[in-house]
Amino acid sequence: MTFELDATHRSIRDTARAFARDRIAPQARAADAEERFPSELIPELGDLGFLGINIDPAYGGTGLDTLAYAIIVEEISRADGSMGLTVASHNGLGSSHIARFGSEDLRKRYLPRLATGEILGAWALTEPGSGSDSAALKTRAKREGQGWRLDGRKNFITQGSVGGVCVVLASTDLAKRHRGITAFAVEPGTPGFSAHKLTGKMGCRASDTAELVLDGVHLDDSQRVGDEGSGFIDAMGILDKGRISIAAMALGLGEAALEAAVGYAGERRQFGKAIGDFQAIQWMLADSRTELDAARLLIMRAAALADAAKPFGQEAAMAKLFASEAASRVCDRALQIHGGYGYLSDFPVERHVRDVRLTRIGEGTSEVQRMVIARGMLRR
Repeated sequence: MTFELDATHRSIRDTARAFARDRIAPQARAADAEERFPSELIPELGDLGFLGINIDPAYGGTGLDTLAYAIIVEEISRADGSMGLTVASHNGLGSSHIARFGSEDLRKRYLPRLATGEILGAWALTEPGSGSDSAALKTRAKREGQGWRLDGRKNFITQGSVGGVCVVLASTDLAKRHRGITAFAVEPGTPGFSAHKLTGKMGCRASDTAELVLDGVHLDDSQRVGDEGSGFIDAMGILDKGRISIAAMALGLGEAALEAAVGYAGERRQFGKAIGDFQAIQWMLADSRTELDAARLLIMRAAALADAAKPFGQEAAMAKLFASEAASRVCDRALQIHGGYGYLSDFPVERHVRDVRLTRIGEGTSEVQRMVIARGMLRR
């Protein structure tokens, strides 16, 4: 058992950290304030191989392991939660679904472009009326000749209005519920398919989020991703690894907030000394450091299990649950240490507090993670 990164993973970390510091961090505050998706960074992320993490080199990807995936998302999230979410969702959802379950034709058509950042991937499961109960989705896919007709609405779809291909989950048999759900690859510009960007979000404002409308969208059967009726089961497998990436996103935000808090505690003086000399501040810093280290170990364990091809769903849920809730506490403490200044957008901790809140919702709420963990315990 080792707790140190090997040379390869250290190199990946250092590359991601430098890019995040030099290219992402300088524009993060403005992009957040403007709710602007920083599309100019996408080709650069592609050049680094950070958009083909889960794509086999045969299709132009880097084929990195899960630990590398978590490291990259963490480092980018340190600079900007919005861009961390973009990298996490592109790699972990839309791209992964096609890579793991798509036909050879779909893989050849989309994966090379997804790996380079020529296009971004989106993944549409959530609907206005179905979130945690994802099997209750109402979007329908009906057979029409040799193809399908899709009708319905999707909501809170990351990369929904900027993606070049979207994997849409639709019911092909309502009576079968989760066993009657099928996935389809839909491209923007397809007649009947439209995306509407959502604004006014609390956090991750520079990440693209959209509502999708499918109104009589006709698709050839070749656009089906995976077997008919297997979409939901496939999606649950996709979400397991995605939860590791959201845990890493939370960790990155927590690390950024703690770093800012330590720096501020050493500089800010009250009552004739640095506030870091007061026990109340020291305890907040100590608790934060301990919780983030614990989160990191849970993430590393889940990633190691995934890379060893062992069951890791319960461990991924534990990592995501603990990391998201711990990072939320760390970000809140960091703002408290900054006092009134932390409440201003001039200081990055204000943005970190808003961004980290999503990690307790996306890829399954904290409540759903507890359900997954408990059910795994009871099955054993």
